[in-house]
Amino acid sequence: MVMAQSLFITLKQQYPHTQIDVLAPGWSLALLERMPEVRQGIAMPLGHGQFNLTARYQLGRQLAAQQYDLAIVLPNSWKSALIPWFAGVPQRRGYLGELRWGLLNQARKLDKSWLTMTVQRFVALGLPADSPQPPEYPLPHLSVSAQQQQQLVQQFQLNTDSKILALCPGAEYGPAKRWPVEHFARVARTKLQQGWQVWILGSEKDRAVAEQINQLSEQQCRNFAGITQLGEAVDLLSLADVVVSNDSGLMHVAAALDKQLIALYGSSDPHFTPPLHPKAQIISLHLPCSPCFKRECPLGHTQCLTELAPEQVLAAIEV
Repeated sequence: MVMAQSLFITLKQQYPHTQIDVLAPGWSLALLERMPEVRQGIAMPLGHGQFNLTARYQLGRQLAAQQYDLAIVLPNSWKSALIPWFAGVPQRRGYLGELRWGLLNQARKLDKSWLTMTVQRFVALGLPADSPQPPEYPLPHLSVSAQQQQQLVQQFQLNTDSKILALCPGAEYGPAKRWPVEHFARVARTKLQQGWQVWILGSEKDRAVAEQINQLSEQQCRNFAGITQLGEAVDLLSLADVVVSNDSGLMHVAAALDKQLIALYGSSDPHFTPPLHPKAQIISLHLPCSPCFKRECPLGHTQCLTELAPEQVLAAIEV
């Protein structure tokens, strides 16, 4: 969703008066609320993998009343193209994907050799089909107001007088993308000794890992994992001075908040979905076995992350 903002910005640059609505999972609406280019986010009532033709038809007919001119379908699945078709949107654009001729009347073939990055593939769909490839892409930029920050400070009784290091130890895809908790804790202890605050952010799924890091840091971190909504996590990150993160959604959020970011890559490819900000420092060992794109290390050692030393991250923070 963060990378999709580059598409929204591109559309606004071409058509300044266009109104952009985004049909997306309900959890992502907090991100859309922080994108000035988006008029409104519309919660998709169906979860990943759910077909439910009747629900898709009903939603499409509801959206027909908005009389949209163009629908850009980012997912490549056949079912994702049904709602714009049911809504009668005259221009329905996306990549051919699962043989979507008819459902899409502006179907394009994806040349992965030219469009090597996800953000390039998104932005290209906002440009004419004969545009030069790969396209230049604007950087995502999430907007958090001073009022939102102050509300958060009061809500969680935060102290912002000292420097703040935010740790994002989660990676929902799997353990092959997670830097060891001992390494995160080593970084946390060092910065705590230097007078920094350390905040740990993540979802409910990251709560156990976050608690382990805090235990190894003598309970001196502020652990927000599992107790904040996504919008609150975004606003918390906006208050941080430095963010250390696995390759995850919060990594992309931190980049879009203009933060000094240290992004840790193991099984995934930083050339395909990098953090989209010039301040981001990508640390990867570039072992012969990576990127493998596996959820768990097929060799059983995850050396691409275990051998990435905390001292490398601490040195990057000091830059």
